[in-house]
Amino acid sequence: MVDVVLVNEKDEVIGTEEKIKAHEKALLHRAFSIFVFNEDKELLIQRRALTKYHCPGIWANTCCSHPFLNEDLKTAGHRRLKEELGFDVKEFNYMGKFIYKAEFDNGLTEHELDHVLTAKINMPIDISPNPEEVYAYKWIKLSDLKKDIQENPEKYSPWLKIILTKKEFDI
Repeated sequence: MVDVVLVNEKDEVIGTEEKIKAHEKALLHRAFSIFVFNEDKELLIQRRALTKYHCPGIWANTCCSHPFLNEDLKTAGHRRLKEELGFDVKEFNYMGKFIYKAEFDNGLTEHELDHVLTAKINMPIDISPNPEEVYAYKWIKLSDLKKDIQENPEKYSPWLKIILTKKEFDI
């Protein structure tokens, strides 16, 4: 199984832990969330695979994951975009970081120091989702997404809801 990088609140590495154990113990670990926008200022969101260990079938941002130990965030972002959605971007913009904690019905807790990355792409692109990661995807205007989150909050991941209240996207 994959390890996550454990960090303190200053984002300093304090060790590693097997991913599921880190979520069982609610250990603070490093993560990243990617937001890819097209030229029409629409955000690519994904519905997580129904087999995911937490938040299955829930809509989230374009891609999110955990970097490997000693892997920089942008390298990890390029790796995971290709693994999850089958495409890559030229470059990322760094939007900052925040800490959040979300408990799930299955006894797992997401306790992350989450780094937010954005990218802009020109259409068309070939999106080839990995069915083990992604159940569905769609492009959506931020205003429409925020409205649907208010009306149907249970359909969206905790981190997506938090990021959309904390960050202003310059797209």
